[in-house]
Amino acid sequence: MESPRFVELTGLMWLVLFVSLAVCAYMAWNIGANDVANAMGTSVGSRALTLKQAVIIAAVFEFAGAMIAGDAVTDTVRKGILVVDFDNREMVDAISDDLMYGFIAAMMAAALWLTTATRYGLPVSTTHSIIGGIVGVGLVLEVQHDASLIDWGVVEKVTMSWVASPVMGGLFAFFTFWIIRETILEAPEPEARARWMAPILAIPTFFVLGLALQFKALKGLFSRLDRKGFLEKGDWLPANENGVWNPMEANAWFPVNSLILAVVVSVIASVALAYVLRNYDFKGENDGFHGVERIFVWLQVIAAAYVAFAHGANDRSNAIGPMAAVWQVISSNDGKLGAVADVPSWLVLLGSAGIVIGVVTWGWRVMETIGSKITDITPTRGFAATFGGATTVLIFSMPFLAVPVSTTHTLVGAVVGVGLAGGAKAVDFRVFGKIIASWLASLPAAGFGSIVFYVAIGSDPIKLLIVIPIALGVVGYVIWNTRDGEIFVEDALSDAGSVDGNSPTHFELFHTHALAVEETVGHMLSAVNAAADGKETGIHITATVEAELRADDVKNEIRRKIGSGQISVLQGRDELLRMLSRQDRIADYAQNVAEQLSFRELFTDEEARKMLKEMAEAVSKTSALYEDAVAQLKDVALSGYTKAGRERLGELIDEVNLAEHETDLVESRAAAYVFSHGDDSPLAAVHMYRVLQRMDDVANACEKAANALLSIVYN
Repeated sequence: MESPRFVELTGLMWLVLFVSLAVCAYMAWNIGANDVANAMGTSVGSRALTLKQAVIIAAVFEFAGAMIAGDAVTDTVRKGILVVDFDNREMVDAISDDLMYGFIAAMMAAALWLTTATRYGLPVSTTHSIIGGIVGVGLVLEVQHDASLIDWGVVEKVTMSWVASPVMGGLFAFFTFWIIRETILEAPEPEARARWMAPILAIPTFFVLGLALQFKALKGLFSRLDRKGFLEKGDWLPANENGVWNPMEANAWFPVNSLILAVVVSVIASVALAYVLRNYDFKGENDGFHGVERIFVWLQVIAAAYVAFAHGANDRSNAIGPMAAVWQVISSNDGKLGAVADVPSWLVLLGSAGIVIGVVTWGWRVMETIGSKITDITPTRGFAATFGGATTVLIFSMPFLAVPVSTTHTLVGAVVGVGLAGGAKAVDFRVFGKIIASWLASLPAAGFGSIVFYVAIGSDPIKLLIVIPIALGVVGYVIWNTRDGEIFVEDALSDAGSVDGNSPTHFELFHTHALAVEETVGHMLSAVNAAADGKETGIHITATVEAELRADDVKNEIRRKIGSGQISVLQGRDELLRMLSRQDRIADYAQNVAEQLSFRELFTDEEARKMLKEMAEAVSKTSALYEDAVAQLKDVALSGYTKAGRERLGELIDEVNLAEHETDLVESRAAAYVFSHGDDSPLAAVHMYRVLQRMDDVANACEKAANALLSIVYN
């Protein structure tokens, strides 16, 4: 039923309401673009999900969490940052209108900061951004009303969480992945081990997710209002204070009914996973570590869906909480702010829709940073990161700690943690350093912005109607003029985001170049064999030159992507470029062999030509073994640089060296024969010797390129 004040709204207040709703929608859009992308970033980075799938899952579970499990009421002063005595009616009467305009200024400032961070792909905390905005407004209100309003103890806890939550998330993720690597990936048959270990690992996973779902994502369903309208815990939630560890007590930190439900969920999930894996056909994915990763795709997607659902249930209030307070002041009978405010369904729909649009239009920026720029993400590592982050958030949110942590900070710390499990060189600390800088800037940036907006507005509706639309217009203009490379709604939801369409990792690109190099060598060897048989070589020489050009194109494209930052190089950019140059030299020497064949006819001695073909076979073996080593390099990265994977890579490098040595022996015998039997045709004999030398250069280049991979073996 509409209140009398709502019915009697003036045209001016209608405009104020419309502008504040526009700011709320803009804030929700930013939350989708930055915060929601965190939940799905590891899944997209590991290619457990395509962009299309991640958008759909994020939209469904975010919307479901916001609509089903979100609180029906919200604290009007978010996160307890401002302390307002609502029993003091004189204070409430004096401050209500100022707080309303202050919340609008705080939302606008926080949204602007989030837009800036998202534009550069930096994952920042929306919670800390809105807290910064409220702190900024609070500072001005303290001067205006000569009152102490800011609870600096809460601000101190928020600041402490900048360190505590990423470190704890990183530790949980590190040890989770360490367990997976030691028990599964290091096993002689990792895919077979994963079939029975994955269901065991599912038990603690779903136990934690079960508790987190109850205590975090479903707290709006389990909590209730007391007589004064404040939220209090239901029977399923942990004690708010003075709790005990005994689950049988009424004030238990972990109530027995919640523990039983979590155990039931975890056992059912484990049994279901064991049943599915018992007869699952990996369709060739059992080669290397691909079968293992396929198993963990399911666990990772489930964990990511939980994070999205919990985010929708909890963090939607970052967008619509301040707006609910504004709506309360505008629509209430007395125009005053209360301790809590109802959240209308239409406001939930507005916030949910804004979040979904944000993740579709701009979410890919932060997904790219989380999923590929910090470290290489695979389904096993993505699962470990998401599980570590969820566990950390659950622990810190329990009343016995009650530290307000950021999901963003925790997940980023977890991603760094799983990266460090592969060695310090597996983490791009330059990107991580930029992220930390953006975290440190969140509170002051949003706080300063809110002060500017609040002072400019001055609690005057006319000024609000001038300042905010101009600010929104400037933001829209800047976004439109920097839209190059954007992924729009129709692109994100198209089928272009297939599994094969995902951006390859740097080692996959490196292997692509290795295949192009091997093709060049293959055409060169065809030309050598044709020349040895006295057949036409022109077509093979041309094919060699064209293949070498394609290899150069691949090399240049990789260099361009590395230089522009389109792909993350975690083993060191200079090191990868050096590896790439050594690999490309193989193709260069192969082309040189083909060109040598076009100069003149080879030495006609049959035995010499037979030795030449033997040399070609030895070079072919060396080149093929080198390509195998590069293929193994992909698996080493996929497995998290396991000892077994690195040992296998080392064995292949040894085989390349041995094959190159055998090539040297063949070249030595062939050269001795040519010079001892070439007196009658000295020019032809010298020419064949040069061809032999250039072929030996191809094998030597394979050896040097393979040895460049040793730094990864002994990382």
